[in-house]
Amino acid sequence: MASQDYHRGEMDIHAQKATWDGFMAGSTWGSLIIIMTVGYATLAIAIGLPWAVSLGLMAILGFGAGLFLNMGGRWMATVVVMIVLALIVQGFIWLFNALL
Repeated sequence: MASQDYHRGEMDIHAQKATWDGFMAGSTWGSLIIIMTVGYATLAIAIGLPWAVSLGLMAILGFGAGLFLNMGGRWMATVVVMIVLALIVQGFIWLFNALL
């Protein structure tokens, strides 16, 4: 019978735990990236703060969240890449404004 083969608490759950841990890590990363992106756009465009101030505030938020949540060096590198990307985009904005 099948009921005799089942022993409560003896199932190997390593695969399920790894899946859950990956889902939580991806959700945390994705949520923080969305918060930083929308926060930057809100501060710079909707509120009208200078872009450098908005970028600095979101960088502080990103580094602070990474330290608070113990996300490690990959997160810090991601924040740095996002900052560099924002600076490149701002450079293009200046370039195209100078051409007009």
